[in-house]
Amino acid sequence: MHIGIDVGGTNTDAALMEGTTVLAGVKQSTSPDVTSGIVAAVQDLRRQHPFEGHQVSAVMIGTTHFINALVEARRLAPTAALRLGLPATRALPPLVDWPEHLRTAISARSYLAHGGYEFDGRPISPLDPEELRRHAADMAAHGIRSVAVSSVFSPVNHDLELQAAEVLRAELGDDVAISLSHEIGRIGLLERENATVINAALRELATEIVDGLAAAVRAQGIEAPIYLSQNDGTLMDDEYVRRYPVATFASGPTNSMRGAAATSGLDTCAVIDVGGTTADIGLLVNGFPREATTEVTVAGVRTNFRMPDVLSLGIGGGSLVDAATAEVGPQSVGYRLTTEALVFGGSTLTATDIAVAAGRADIGDRDRVAHLDRSFVDAVLKRVAQRVEDAIDQMRTSAAHIPVVAVGGGSVLLPDELGEFGEVHRPANYAVANAIGASIAQVGGEIDKIYAIAPGTRDQVLADVRQEAVDKTVAAGAVPASVSVVDFDEVPIPYLPGNATRIRVKAVGDLSMEA
Repeated sequence: MHIGIDVGGTNTDAALMEGTTVLAGVKQSTSPDVTSGIVAAVQDLRRQHPFEGHQVSAVMIGTTHFINALVEARRLAPTAALRLGLPATRALPPLVDWPEHLRTAISARSYLAHGGYEFDGRPISPLDPEELRRHAADMAAHGIRSVAVSSVFSPVNHDLELQAAEVLRAELGDDVAISLSHEIGRIGLLERENATVINAALRELATEIVDGLAAAVRAQGIEAPIYLSQNDGTLMDDEYVRRYPVATFASGPTNSMRGAAATSGLDTCAVIDVGGTTADIGLLVNGFPREATTEVTVAGVRTNFRMPDVLSLGIGGGSLVDAATAEVGPQSVGYRLTTEALVFGGSTLTATDIAVAAGRADIGDRDRVAHLDRSFVDAVLKRVAQRVEDAIDQMRTSAAHIPVVAVGGGSVLLPDELGEFGEVHRPANYAVANAIGASIAQVGGEIDKIYAIAPGTRDQVLADVRQEAVDKTVAAGAVPASVSVVDFDEVPIPYLPGNATRIRVKAVGDLSMEA
């Protein structure tokens, strides 16, 4: 058996699984400290389907801890951004496009140093160790505890980033965390650099959060390995999370979409995940979320790490309803739903109250919403359906029909049919689809580089890149026989010499429980 847990802003969902079979599914309110909500969810699973700790082989968790910390600009470490690229790149220094409040929150320091590469691996300038030592001394003087190192075209050649990290570590000691951009983002200097700085700022919090999650699970007598789900629907172990917390940012929507695929049997569809705070709309292609092809803005910062292409609406079970306009959200009572909503004895009109009044949900005290006018209730639900339908239409890339799957506890707000899209599929255990998605997550490996392809070598280059992605997946803990390539892109770059081509390959495989 294994357990999937998804921690959202309003609810913490958990599912006890035997392979792909759901043995039990529960929904608990997310607690302010988060970990006690996980404890309560695991205890509820035990009540539904008794089990012993030694029977659990793995625990998979999706969490919003890190994205919330960035959005709220709190609990971030003093961070420095060091770019290797002089004499180039002076015009746009590190952190040039960051919101001022975030720069302040991380006590930001930025530095430029010699180094970097051209797209084909030719050096821009040699590394200057003495220059790096001067920067390190300034970092130490300003209390920097985490450093993000980015080099021009480091995804092509990352040697200089590794050398710079050695110099910094010798000067600053092992207590200062160092994040390297070639391990974080893709081609695109500013976006990759920004993603690396975010990762560096979250490193201290990652240790605290991982320890807290582990303590919550261990308190239930479960000694199985703990994994956290990544943005692309694959898994990473707790040590990986300590180094790359930024990889968890979009795990919530991704888990929901993967869970929707598993429970509905549809591997290509539109998925609407309605939680307590937001409704996330995305597209599943071959069982995995369609990834964003452009830079992704997170808390006002442009990044280019792997993120699903998701459109979020401020509509959820805890969303406030305007009695004058029948508009829903974006404000939400969040995890306070069970105390503030009308049906639970509170004084706030929420979308959950509307669902109960319409007979779509049976929770709380229905008599407390009996006074709501039926025409008003219908107007609210019609507005919700219209906004969701428009969002799906905005997300799809062709006029071809696409099935729609609704998951999440708040999906009771949606009608059984949605305009031109027809029937809305609600699979079994739809309310905890995100926890199911976390529990079935696989292991992945991705290669994204620019190659100079000589005439007559294309087939061999592509085969080598595919094999590199497969090897990376196996090294991450996948069962070798289960690994397959699920995504492949080959884009010629005409403005660069040498028949330059950007190749991206993604492979996934089943987690080896013995690994």
